[in-house]
Amino acid sequence: MLIYLVPVSLGLGLLGLGAFVWTLRHRQYEDPKGDAARILSDRWDDRPAPADERPARARSDHAGPTPGDRG
Repeated sequence: MLIYLVPVSLGLGLLGLGAFVWTLRHRQYEDPKGDAARILSDRWDDRPAPADERPARARSDHAGPTPGDRG
């Protein structure tokens, strides 16, 4: 039984470590206090924030093509 359980537990541990490293590289823990405050704010509930008031990383990260771009 240990022949199966030890590799499975090591594999799950490595999977968890890999997930943690992935979150570190994708800056998931960058501003937890600010995120906690922003989630309670109702400032932009009716419409999204204008582009000039968005954080810099929201403008540059994952920016896809605009509707006019046909490539």
